[in-house]
Parts: sequence; C-alpha cells; structure tokens
Amino acid sequence: MSDLPKKYLICSVSELIEKGLAFRFQVELDGKRKPAFILKYESQYFAYLNECAHIPVEMDWQPGDFLDIDKTTILCAMHGAAYLPDTGLCVRGPCKGARLKKIPIYEQEMQLVTDLPVFPDE
Repeated sequence: MSDLPKKYLICSVSELIEKGLAFRFQVELDGKRKPAFILKYESQYFAYLNECAHIPVEMDWQPGDFLDIDKTTILCAMHGAAYLPDTGLCVRGPCKGARLKKIPIYEQEMQLVTDLPVFPDE
C-alpha cells in the first residue's frame, strides 16, 4: 500500500493557453466545495480559490476571464483588486498586501493535478 497522497485531475495542459482564459473547477476544503481556477502565465501554471481576499466573491468578469486588459494582473470584477498571477499578492485595491488562497498543483504527464478533491465547475 502506498503512502503517497492521491492526486486528482484538474485538466490537461493543452486546455490552457498563455495569458488566456483560466480553467474553472471546484475543490473540497474543510468539507466544503469552493470555486477555483487555474491559469497559464509566463509558461507556468497557477491555481487559486476563486475568492477575492477583500470580500469572498468570485472574481472573473465572465467565466474564466480573470486577467486585466494588459494581461499582467488577476483583477476582481467586483472590487477592482489587482493580484499578481504568479504569487496571488494583491498590489492594488481595497485588500492591498493580502493574497489569494493558492491551490497546490503539479504537472504529471501533461496533466495538471492536485491533492485536493476536484469537482467540475457548476
């Protein structure tokens, strides 16, 4: 029997394009399903809860549309908070200095996985 943590599939790397739409999904945290997203930014993959650090509301303008017009920050459509895609740090807005909640992800055989239970976006 293996002691390695179970990995849950989020999506294939081919489903994400550089600075394009994010892939939306849900994860189970503390017994509750929470909205999350993963995006490709500067050839790396980053995943966060889809929850603004200011007030916990979903942030995308349209499903999967998180980046500002210049494609340099994740922007909350509700409050205008701007987060760095690679760290989740809020650099502008009502929660400056706060961070998005990061989802641990791993790339395995061209698939993006996590050790948290994953569910389709609703």
